[in-house]
Amino acid sequence: MKFGLENIAALTAELGHPERTFKSIVIAGTNGKGSVTVMTETALRAAGVRAARYTSPHLVRLEERFVMDGRDVETADLRDALGAVRGAVDSLIRRGDLEALPTFFEVATAAAFELFRRAAIEIAVLEVGLGGRLDATNVVMPIATAITSIDFDHQAQLGNTIESIAAEKAGIVKPGIPLICGPVPDVAEAVIRDICDSQGATLIRAREVVQILARNGDDTLDIRTPIRSLDRLTPALRGKHQRDNASVAVALLDELARQGIGIPDDAVRDGLVNARWPARLERFVVRGVELLLDAAHNPAGARALASHLEEIGWSRITLVFGAMHDKDVTGMLEAVGGRCETIVCTTAPSARALPAAELAQLARRFAPAVESIDDPAAALERALALRRPIVAAGSIFLIGPLRDILR
Repeated sequence: MKFGLENIAALTAELGHPERTFKSIVIAGTNGKGSVTVMTETALRAAGVRAARYTSPHLVRLEERFVMDGRDVETADLRDALGAVRGAVDSLIRRGDLEALPTFFEVATAAAFELFRRAAIEIAVLEVGLGGRLDATNVVMPIATAITSIDFDHQAQLGNTIESIAAEKAGIVKPGIPLICGPVPDVAEAVIRDICDSQGATLIRAREVVQILARNGDDTLDIRTPIRSLDRLTPALRGKHQRDNASVAVALLDELARQGIGIPDDAVRDGLVNARWPARLERFVVRGVELLLDAAHNPAGARALASHLEEIGWSRITLVFGAMHDKDVTGMLEAVGGRCETIVCTTAPSARALPAAELAQLARRFAPAVESIDDPAAALERALALRRPIVAAGSIFLIGPLRDILR
């Protein structure tokens, strides 16, 4: 990992600035940025825009990160784009114009720009990888930006206070370009507001311009904005926290409409109803056992998961849990542990993963029974054998392989 825009700026220049051939929307945030990216891109496609999205990380295949016209990139096309990026890197190295070899994320981001240029994309929705100010996606000049949420995560890179994290994420603010802001702590909003003011960027608070009314007894919503009225809409993405994400996406789409991009009500509805974002409270039934996969990988995500479990009435849960060593494991377990009968700790397939045995030591404070099984597939089998509702969470690096097994 290496922060800074020097490498990506050099790469895009060597490629002939593919990022300037389409309009961009940049979305940052601690949680929810992927969901907003998907909802926004889905709505744009429904409006007839040739749209693409770039997200990270992937669950199973690298191709998942690059979606054009609603489909993952073809492997051959990705190889070709990566070949172009590699050629640019080789040229820059020969001339001594790179301070260091580009990172994986810098190469992937440059490849996304090249793919979108080749596909004649009109608007690309870009999810920030980490932070914002020094993230490779921040090399573009967007037509709109958004911050979905601010909470603790990646403190080693972003700082140990909400204010410092907010400042890094608000680094996506550009002069005169509007920023849509989801619900954030007051201290974070103060930082974001100051940065917007200094850049002459309009700050649009999603909750002030989008009203989401939940109908009693089901997941159906009514949505009101200054320019739209959408009734009896059932979002594809479950959980109350997704209503906040939906409000950011709708406010963002309204802003694009004000800029002259035609986005009818039906397209906005389509963006929420038909958004496909796997492993976000995704439900499976396996051998008669209900199972939820959720990409909660920090305390804020775990709290949202716990809220959903309370909402649907799940208790005596078996939690399959794996996490990275640099995450707040205790904070995640505090959020969901109280609803767990058993926690099956496992080792996510990543060099950064905390071993199952170490996770189990931490988990014993939070559930009556804790087990340690290194292999995720075996951990899943053990959870199924207990015949109770299962939740799998803790790391996307765990959820991806488990989802592949379940499918």
